Amino acid sequence: MEKHLFNLKFAAKDLNRNAKKCDKEEKAEKAKIKKAIQKGNMEVARIHAENAIRQKNQAVNFLRMSARVDAVAARVQTAVTMGKVTKSMAGVVKSMDATLKTMNLEKISALMDKFEHQFETLDVQTQQMEDTMSSTTTLTTPQSQVDMLLQEMADEAGLDLNMELPQGQTGSVGTSVASAEQDELSQRLARLRDQV
Repeated sequence: MEKHLFNLKFAAKDLNRNAKKCDKEEKAEKAKIKKAIQKGNMEVARIHAENAIRQKNQAVNFLRMSARVDAVAARVQTAVTMGKVTKSMAGVVKSMDATLKTMNLEKISALMDKFEHQFETLDVQTQQMEDTMSSTTTLTTPQSQVDMLLQEMADEAGLDLNMELPQGQTGSVGTSVASAEQDELSQRLARLRDQV
């Protein structure tokens, strides 16, 4: 059990490292956005903006998973501690039979049963939450976030984004593709909920 606890803690640290790596890559993509905007290459800037938002979303997902693994590790730690306490209690019980005869064993047993039931309920609820979160964490890049990031990078670079955008290149194709992907994701989520 302690080996599993070590592996869980290691996995949480690994997820944190991955989140930091994604943060670094997001910053690098933002720098590339500025350079592309300064050169007037809006298509490349848009690609870097999508990449930056994707890296940001991945960093959030890694942090979320790290927090969930930490929570599981804490529960495993509790179980390990409870196992040690139980062994200690067993030793005390053997040496104090006379005292135990005056105690209400049925009440102690009922409390332990209730604790086990609550622990199992918590496991079921955690599993349901993890299933729900994992089914909805597909990475998408909303067009509005891309446009906002492009404007932010242009402002930081001291450029006027509207004057540098080529005429006729609006986000209508990207928007229709994004809305079609969103519709597909909504349908998949509805099917998954129906299955549960």
